[in-house]
Amino acid sequence: MTPLTRCLQRYAAPAAPATRLVCFPHAGGGASGFRQWAGHLPGGVELLAVQYPGREERIGEPPATDLCRLAAEVAHALAGLDPAPTVLFGHSLGAAVAFETARRLPSPVLLVVSGRQAPVDPGRSVHLMSGDELWQDVARSGGTRQEVLDSDELRALLLPVLRADYRLSETYRPAPLPLLTCPVLACSGDRDPEVDPAALDGWRSVTTGAFTARLFPGDHFYLVPQRGALIAEVLRTAWALPAAAAWPSTP
Repeated sequence: MTPLTRCLQRYAAPAAPATRLVCFPHAGGGASGFRQWAGHLPGGVELLAVQYPGREERIGEPPATDLCRLAAEVAHALAGLDPAPTVLFGHSLGAAVAFETARRLPSPVLLVVSGRQAPVDPGRSVHLMSGDELWQDVARSGGTRQEVLDSDELRALLLPVLRADYRLSETYRPAPLPLLTCPVLACSGDRDPEVDPAALDGWRSVTTGAFTARLFPGDHFYLVPQRGALIAEVLRTAWALPAAAAWPSTP
């Protein structure tokens, strides 16, 4: 793992990357959640993960309060790297941050949004719940080990960051910027309690480019057990684009 900037971590670093995959975590998540993705990528793909303030290497920083400002920070960091065809992948909160980052980049080749309805849909108000209710919502979503849910110490550590991330996600409203032109792939678990599969189609309205929706078996955190299948779908979609000649061979 190589830190590039305070907001970017690198988990796969080919000498001459044919493309760049940038991953955005869910609420409460950190960049290290994408570390294992490196083992599913062909040699020509660089893997970067976004590190939000308030966790892991940035634990001493206050959590973000403005989603668009956070996206601008990420876009600025990416603009400082050597050019490479760039795919953005975001899950849950990360889908919104990835979308806003895509709006601030000149030409991403693909935006992949996961586990979140389109930004035109109204948000929830989990961030206003009591600590007990918020923790129950975390348990309901799946993806958190029972020993973490049962730990009072971890609950006390994680709740402030989770509440801040939920507030960031639920108060976000997209600015009336121009539509994206890149293709969009929208993914979800078929038993996700937070996303109506039919609502994935709402992401079609954010771009003038191609749109595809894909369901995977699982709940809100389907991307953990379905990691290999999800990454394969992302790469398959990217390789099918007109610029496919610039991409590495199928692993």
